[in-house]
Formats: sequence, C-alpha cells, structure tokens
Amino acid sequence: MQNSVLRFAAVIGAIVAVACVEQPPVSPAENASTTGNLTMQLSPATAGSLHALSGESGRYLVVFTPGSAASSGINTELHNGGGQLEGAYDQLGFAVVSGVSSEGAVRLAKLAGVDNVLPDVEFALESSSETEGLGTGEPGTESATAPQNAVLFARQWNMRAIQADAAWAGGALGSPSVSVAILDTGIDYLWPDLNGRVDLSRSISLRPDEDARLQTWFGALNRHPITDLNAHGTLVSSIVASNSGFFAGVTTRTTLFGVKVCIVFNTCSTAATLNGIVYAVNHGADVINMSLGGAFLKSANPGFVSVINRVLNYANNNGTLIVVAAGNESFDIDHNGNVYNAYCNAPHVVCVSATGPTAAPTVVGPFTNPDAVAPYTNFGRSAISLAAPGGGITTPNAFVTGPCSQTTLAWHQPPRPAPGAPLPPPVIDGPACPRSQGLFLVRGAGTSFASPHVAGVAAAVIATRGRGNPSQVRAILQSSSDDLGAPGTDPFYGKGRVNAARAVGAIP
Repeated sequence: MQNSVLRFAAVIGAIVAVACVEQPPVSPAENASTTGNLTMQLSPATAGSLHALSGESGRYLVVFTPGSAASSGINTELHNGGGQLEGAYDQLGFAVVSGVSSEGAVRLAKLAGVDNVLPDVEFALESSSETEGLGTGEPGTESATAPQNAVLFARQWNMRAIQADAAWAGGALGSPSVSVAILDTGIDYLWPDLNGRVDLSRSISLRPDEDARLQTWFGALNRHPITDLNAHGTLVSSIVASNSGFFAGVTTRTTLFGVKVCIVFNTCSTAATLNGIVYAVNHGADVINMSLGGAFLKSANPGFVSVINRVLNYANNNGTLIVVAAGNESFDIDHNGNVYNAYCNAPHVVCVSATGPTAAPTVVGPFTNPDAVAPYTNFGRSAISLAAPGGGITTPNAFVTGPCSQTTLAWHQPPRPAPGAPLPPPVIDGPACPRSQGLFLVRGAGTSFASPHVAGVAAAVIATRGRGNPSQVRAILQSSSDDLGAPGTDPFYGKGRVNAARAVGAIP
C-alpha cells in the first residue's frame, strides 16, 4: 500500500458475546483466543446476563424516589462510612457510589427515600481481534477534506457500503459544532487520525479502577484519564470521526468526547454507563454512541429497568440521540420473554444491527456482498432501527479496520486453581500496540462497529440539516436508508442499511 508497510501480527477472528442467561461470562482462560497482542473473550451466542462484580470496586446503583432528598443522606453515609459519590441525580432518582462495603450498602438501603441498592454489574464487551503494525506509514495528504485519500481507504469496504464517499463528494464532512459522546473504553486522542478531534475538557473517566492502571503503566506520559487501555473505544471513535490520514471516518470535522465506562478487561459497568449518559447529555452531546450492552432478566432486576428508562427518556427530552449496538448473540429481541436487552429495549434509542461481506480474498477485496446480514447480529422487526457495517466473519479481511490505541494493554486470565474455585484476577502482560514500535491498526467484527457508522451519519445529518429533536434525526436516518431484506421493516435490517449520502441530501 502507498506510503505504508504492513507488518502482519496475527490472523484469527471471532465474535465476542455476553454470557448465557443465568450464567456468568465465560472467562478467557476457559475459552479464549489470543489475537495479535490482544486477548479475545469468547462466549456462547445466546442472551446475556448480569454479572455482579461489586467485590473489587464496591460500586452500587442506589435507586430512590425522584425528587426526594435521598442524595443528602447518601452523602452523609459515604462521609461517615466510607465511599465515593460518582454521580447523583435527584430528578432521575439514582446515584452511583463506589468504594462501599457490603455493610455500607445495607446502611444505604435503610436511608429514607431509598428504594433499592443494587450491586454494579459488568457486561462483557466484544474485543477488537487483530493487530498489525503500520511500520513507516505516513498519513495521506489533505485527507480531512478528501477522506477517500486516506492511506488505508482501500481496506474500508464499510465506508463505501454506506456511500460515505458520495456524502464527502457532496461536501458533507461534519461540523466541529456537532458533538458525539463515545461511551466506551476511552479514546487514544493522540493517534494521528484522532488528534484534535477529541474535546478533552468534556472527556471524563468514570472508572477509578482504570485510572489507577493508567497511572501504573503510563503515568510518565501524563495522559488524560480518557486514554484507551483496551483499543475498542479508539476503533469505535475513528469510525464516527477521523482526520482520515490512515483511515477515513464517516465525518472528519465532528467533535468527539470520551466517557470511559468500560475497562481493559473487556467489561462495562452498568452503573457507570447510566452515569455516563446523564453526564454526556448535560455536557452537550448531540449524539451518544454506545457500542456496549447485554441482557438480563427483567423480573430479577426491576430497579435497573426503571433507571434505564428514566435515563433514556431524559436524554431524549434534552435533545440527545442515542445510538446503540444490537448485540452479537444471534438473538430475537422481539421474542425475548422475560429478558431485557440493554439497550435496544430502552426507549428512544436507534438500535443498530450488523452487516458484513461473505468473502474477501485479500485485505483490499474484492468484498463479496458487503450488505449480507452478519450471522452474529441480534435481530427483531420492532427492535432493530437500522443496519450498518459491523464486519463479516468468514475471514479477517472482512472485518472493520481502524487505529489501535497506543496505550492498549495485553492481558490474560489465569486458570482456576481448582474446579469450582473463583477465577484469579486477570494479569496484564504489557503494551500491545506500543508507540515505540510505530503505529498499529486493529480490526474486528461485531455490532459494536456497526453502531458508530450510524452515529457518524447522525452527526453529519445534524451538521447539514440543522438540529432537530432526536425523533426527527432518527426519521431522516431511516427514511434515507437502503431498503434491504423484506420490503419495509425487516427483522434484520430494520428500515434499511444506513446510507450516508442520501441522509445528507448528496444523492436523491
């Protein structure tokens, strides 16, 4: 490839799903593949479950009556009994606390106005699956105004599939006045394609446990806490917006800000996610991308359902469009019984399923049938809003490709010391895509990478057509999509596969 020397690291790929209902996520030690310098967790392709991990962080979701004075009592209890308040929202009736003992949680539950104190839960996150070194590659020239000139654009079947190149030709490059919040593992804001695109003044980490790891491994670099130790969030971010030197993004001028709710070990905190949504709305996000989620039993977790619904209604009422990944369990969300799919079952969201090529003999194609339904994607006629490229799985050449965070850490899960014994903590092995060895790319497949295509197009729509309410933006995205599958609303494609050019009016 012009101006680029690719050093092959590894070729292997799979889709990461959350664990089976009523079972904890499968650990890497028991079912894992090492891909490049990253560890991929593999789980059965079925609905997920809530998996309590309150022991390490002591994080809890405190649910109380909206409008009550419960937050005052919570503050007093944390001051006297120990713990940290990560967020409290009287209007919405919840607070997120951490560093709280089980005894402290019991005391919180007895406070006036408090309805429930729920241990935080972590959903498994699909991993990016493969790394390659870029060697001495130099970014493309003038790519911010012509993203198709990005050095590695030939690999990006995904951008061509949604006709992003036609949108760019029509001048739809996004606007810095439009903001997209990325709720994820963080963003490598110094990677060349993202440098200058990320508003650090609004970026925040809501994972104190990850902040400590950042200091341990990269403290000398004096990085902002939003820096990405996992790689997932950086790849997702680059799809929404990129300077397009190496990889084109859907837009080149959109402003990003990061809200870290997930960690290096491929898990995302539910409490931090809810906290993060409210934070992003309150800090001016026009769009929120959430390439995360899972599923749990509604009857067993009514408190979570209630708060999720309140938070998503709050976002909608304040003009923020939320775009979410459908999930990778090949699961019919419309016929899920007692299962709640976070976050496609939440109100007002744009739920995105995945497409991907069925064949690709080389990294530059030809890419056969890029609009094929990805076999891992969740589906449902009423649940799925739109489809977008997430990656095929017949070959890594059909994956979605982007930058690998320079602060990505490789890790492994030690085996259980004995049958039935608890798993030891994961062990970090060291940097996976170190800047000292040049820049790296990462590629993977999953609905995680479908969602940001739609978030990027939404940002372009707002930039070109003006700010409307979220339902108006959603209507534009759906009415301008390419109707695939069954005519009208399809269980796999929703209203269709998103079309960037038509959405911004570049083509009829």
